[in-house]
Amino acid sequence: MKFTNKQYVRWDDLDAFGHVNNAKYLTYAQEARFVMTGMFEMVVARAEVDFVAPIYDGNIFLDVDIWVKSIGTSSFILAYEIKNGDQVVAKITTVQVAVDMATKKSAPLSEEHRSFLTKYLEVE
Repeated sequence: MKFTNKQYVRWDDLDAFGHVNNAKYLTYAQEARFVMTGMFEMVVARAEVDFVAPIYDGNIFLDVDIWVKSIGTSSFILAYEIKNGDQVVAKITTVQVAVDMATKKSAPLSEEHRSFLTKYLEVE
């Protein structure tokens, strides 16, 4: 199962080349990830973006589909597809690490978090 969230493209997301700035794609992923996993205390340890097609318009909504690729002891990998209508414009992968906020160090994922993530697990 995939989680889907809509992200709004603001006019100021466009850069001097007239398309959405590359850094904004990670912002769309971050905002959608927060909606999906807001209860998690985590940090992003790695992010990888494949830019498939430019976005030339502001004032539109994009669909951000998210699913879990794998679940480790204290980390998990999320995959994303950002779509403008039916067209995939970016593919993103991030690695998240659970953090104990008291110690600011990695911590094992709780059973509650594992159960939640398992709902979105799609093994390739």
